[in-house]
Amino acid sequence: QVQLVVSGGGLVQAGGSLRLSCIAVRRIFSININAMGWYLQVPGQQRELVAEVSRGGEPNYADSVMGRFTISSVSAKNRVSLKMNSLRPEESAIYYCTAKAGTANTIADYWGQGTQVTVPS
Repeated sequence: QVQLVVSGGGLVQAGGSLRLSCIAVRRIFSININAMGWYLQVPGQQRELVAEVSRGGEPNYADSVMGRFTISSVSAKNRVSLKMNSLRPEESAIYYCTAKAGTANTIADYWGQGTQVTVPS
């Protein structure tokens, strides 16, 4: 019912910057996008929150990225981006866009296909 299309990612040297973008495409127009965000996953580890923002709300960041990453959204276009500055090797991971979407009665989580971010040490 909601498709998340992700762009960005790639390889960057430590201390560099990257931007990730995600657009939520609604297959059913009655579905509302209530929140969007980004998670990362290192192989063999659990998926972790990086940043998220709800419609009309304040952004929420993981402590480790506070002050370096910025999440921004254009609610009217169901679009969210993540600007990552001062990247660290330990932040090499697959980054996933996520959205909470639904109607007044049901809300579901949706995930994009993931994009690789590599920061060589």
